[in-house]
Formats: sequence, structure tokens, C-alpha cells
Amino acid sequence: MTERVQIFLWGVVAFTLIALAVPWFMWRSGTVVAGLPIWIWWHVGWLALASVVFYVFTQREWGLGVERGGGHRG
Repeated sequence: MTERVQIFLWGVVAFTLIALAVPWFMWRSGTVVAGLPIWIWWHVGWLALASVVFYVFTQREWGLGVERGGGHRG
């Protein structure tokens, strides 16, 4: 896979995470789970997902678009 394709795909992942950061569709929901509003659980799940994605990015593609030859460690 070329560096340009990798940059595009990681960009799609980043913008997807950004789009899901604020649960607009849950703002009027009064649903409570385990004593907390459902939107709090959305943020807990989103933070876990964002942490996993960032970990994978740092392990596999750190330096992508910055260093020559992509982010692969040699």
C-alpha cells in the first residue's frame, strides 16, 4: 500500500472519530444505564475506541507523512 493511500485511510479514521466524538443524536435522550446517562457511556466507549486507534497508529504508522518512507520501522 502506498504512503498516500495510508495517509488517506488514516485520515478517514481520524475524521470518523471526530464525527463520533459528540453524540448529537443522544442529547435529548433521558435513558439511564447503571445510574449514568447513556451519552456518558457513549463517551466512555468512544474514548476506549480512540485509545485503541491511537495505540495502533503509534505502533504501526508513527511518522507517516512526516518521515520519508512512511511510518514503518526498519
